[in-house]
Amino acid sequence: MTVDTDVEEVGVSSLDDMDEASFTAAAERHRRELHVHCYRMLGSFQDAEDAVQETFLKAWRARGTYEGRSTFRAWLYRIATNACLDLLATRRPEPATGGEVRWLQPYPDSLLDELPAADADEPEALAMARETIELAYVVAVQHLAPRPRAVLVLRDVLGWPAKDVADLLGDSVNSVNSALQRARAGMREHLPAERQEWTGADTDVENRELVRRFTDASVAADLDAIAAMMRDDVRYSMPPWEGLVVGRDAVVADWTANGYPGMTGLRAVPTAVNRQPAVAYYLWREQEAAYVALTLDVLRISDGTVTEVTIFDADRFASLGLPERLAADGAGQ
Repeated sequence: MTVDTDVEEVGVSSLDDMDEASFTAAAERHRRELHVHCYRMLGSFQDAEDAVQETFLKAWRARGTYEGRSTFRAWLYRIATNACLDLLATRRPEPATGGEVRWLQPYPDSLLDELPAADADEPEALAMARETIELAYVVAVQHLAPRPRAVLVLRDVLGWPAKDVADLLGDSVNSVNSALQRARAGMREHLPAERQEWTGADTDVENRELVRRFTDASVAADLDAIAAMMRDDVRYSMPPWEGLVVGRDAVVADWTANGYPGMTGLRAVPTAVNRQPAVAYYLWREQEAAYVALTLDVLRISDGTVTEVTIFDADRFASLGLPERLAADGAGQ
């Protein structure tokens, strides 16, 4: 057996020689990238947590089967991919439909920063790492059947050879190539038009200024100002609630019907998830003498306009490292 670097660094010759603590230490160094892989497959931060835990448990139990024909890292990816496919078969028996993903959850940039850095000399790799974690990409992936989904992520995101993907899935190379073609066609159907060629995001300076103005207008509940920053075909959703609203007029009508205009007592905290700008909003509660977590708004920006708003409930604040409340002076509690 070829000894993997992860195995060598704990001073043993094979996985069988590892105690549980040493094995866990070797596996843990890959936790974040495995978690992001599972998140792309599942669309849910919590489901990805469950898949990674299942991966480590299965890997420990199956350590005697590791023969060193691939790296320890690749072996873990194999187990993680199968764990995701098992979860999809039980929790998500049908792919998403209609452009929305009710189980979608955000992924904090602070955790994405733990991933191994992409090579700065490879701008295409940097763009791929950024754009394949955006909510639009994750949502599109959820519309694919499980096995084509796995093929797409392994081939296009991770860059695995078709033969390795075929070995993992127990398929032929021809079947994998066919599944990849179907998956790419499905992605083109569900990705926003300006994201299909993965040309990159607007400049950070342009984004920051637009987000600042959007945030100020949101705190003021100035729906006219907000609408002026939205593209005609803006999309709005609020997982896990059902419904995808498309079009500026439809979004304005929806927010008006839900009593947003005239709302007072808002405070905003800028943040970032899925490599996208986001704003955490808090609402003043007199009886608690504090600003209480309300929503997290995630923005997609293209060509200087807001093209998508995805709003998550306050129950995601803890996983994002956001305080549950702010004191009157703005300090987190």
